[in-house]
Amino acid sequence: MKLSPKEILKQYFRHEEFRPMQEEIIEAVLKGKDVLAILPTGGGKSICYQVPALAKEGLCLVISPLIALIKDQVDQLRKKGITAMTVDAGIPRYEAEQIYRVASESNCKFLYVSPERLQTAQFKEWLPALDINLIAVDEAHCISQWGYDFRPSYLRIAELRQELEVVPVLALSASATPEVGEDICRKLEFRQLQIFRQSFERPNLSYSVFCVPDKKEKIRETVANVPGSGLVYCRSRKKCEEISAFLTREGFQSDFYHAGLNREERTRRQQAWQNGQIPVMVCTNAFGMGIDKPDVRKVIHADIPDSMENYYQEAGRGGRDGIKSYGVLLFQEGEIERLKTRAEIQFPPSEDIRKVYQAIMNYLQIPSSSGGGQYFAFDREDFIRKFKLNPLLIQPAMQNMEQEGVLCYYDHVFLSAEVGFRTDRNSLMDFEKQHPELEQLSQFLLRNYPGIFDRPVPIREKSIAYRLKKDLSLVMEGLQVMERNKIIRFQPSRQDAQVYLVEDRIRGEDFHINEAEYLKRKSAFAVRIGRMAAYAESKEECRSRFIARYFGQDDPKKCGICDNCIKEKKSILFRSGIV
Repeated sequence: MKLSPKEILKQYFRHEEFRPMQEEIIEAVLKGKDVLAILPTGGGKSICYQVPALAKEGLCLVISPLIALIKDQVDQLRKKGITAMTVDAGIPRYEAEQIYRVASESNCKFLYVSPERLQTAQFKEWLPALDINLIAVDEAHCISQWGYDFRPSYLRIAELRQELEVVPVLALSASATPEVGEDICRKLEFRQLQIFRQSFERPNLSYSVFCVPDKKEKIRETVANVPGSGLVYCRSRKKCEEISAFLTREGFQSDFYHAGLNREERTRRQQAWQNGQIPVMVCTNAFGMGIDKPDVRKVIHADIPDSMENYYQEAGRGGRDGIKSYGVLLFQEGEIERLKTRAEIQFPPSEDIRKVYQAIMNYLQIPSSSGGGQYFAFDREDFIRKFKLNPLLIQPAMQNMEQEGVLCYYDHVFLSAEVGFRTDRNSLMDFEKQHPELEQLSQFLLRNYPGIFDRPVPIREKSIAYRLKKDLSLVMEGLQVMERNKIIRFQPSRQDAQVYLVEDRIRGEDFHINEAEYLKRKSAFAVRIGRMAAYAESKEECRSRFIARYFGQDDPKKCGICDNCIKEKKSILFRSGIV
């Protein structure tokens, strides 16, 4: 018997009631309509596609660029007994093949894919076999050139509609302006369209901005005066570590989080923060996506973000439980003027982008007219050191190459361990006689990994250790011995920064930026920077109203609790002689 949406909510997600607008969005999806849902951070976007997908036969195709968030959501669904799989960056072709096969032949309910996968011939070959009941597009603002995080790979999503004509599309974003929302609907070729836009007002979140001579001291003061859990956002990894160390010296329990940490350490720190063991996390914007911690009392920005979208999402992680919380933005003299020049830094001359592209291709040793559709390990620090490039140029150049559809950079991609035999069976038997302690391991590999004699196959070292009832260290040592004796090729599991080449290497003289589109993106970026600067400089307008108006909300109310509203109240009281 099929469950109703509310029954699914209770059985799988342990919630008695839907959050505002969730039920209406789900009903529209179940009626087959294309839906754009703009829900603020913490508004429960994932429920909006997970519930209707579970109410229907078939699987939901979820497109998201956030690898860490995809893995977290897949893990959470599996814990609920729901079959979910992911094909993201770094998965080899043969492993992706197996996942597509299982998804098409099993009761798989959710298949998460990175947008780049949509372009592959392999995905297109398997698409007809996948019984797709809904396409969910997370971070949908990435499809718009006028959004703050445009990704050309998102433009491929519209091609799915030609193959899946009757399948509804649910586009989700936490921070799309009206212009970007219209662009999303147009680019995704929405038909029976319904738009849901929640209020951007947060009546319990007190926004304030301070120009201070010493940011660390103001952070210390805020952490001391506002009890409870908190986040401190910084632009750089180095600054995260410095501020965390400062708070620790001042007697506060604090830690730092950025993309330079390995996955295990990031997971450990995130869980410690969520559990309340670490009250204050100092982090870059790598932290926070998909986290639903309701009792965050303060979110402090030690640096001004590049856009109102980023600021609203990050500050909006405070006070989701409805209790008063604080969003504090700090800056120093001259910082706003420097912010206004960021468009020139973020959009360097096209010749500089071409030089960085050529340097990356040379660093990766990719021959001309090859490499397209492949991932390559990329050590950014080593690259900068070897090619003596300006470190401030690398990230903007790579971001613009991504927006041009040339390559993508990922801070952390999990790559499964791989093993392939490189000897014949007679030599293997001789090796096992010489190393009887490794016979069980070699035979386990042969029995459990078909094709391992023909090509490298993915393995899971921990799973092998568990099934052989051996310590992981012994299994790893055995594989390394077999590698040294040239019995196998063994590549341990790892998490590397990766460059994904969208297309084959282009010759230097043939590498061109679309100047017209490039200048449009630069202009849009400058406008966003300007609005962020205006927010920081504002000394009168209610900050909650400023934010809501930015996102197109008509006639928002004053919050009464931001620094400007409080200052206005004091001024009125002073003029009236009450104080």
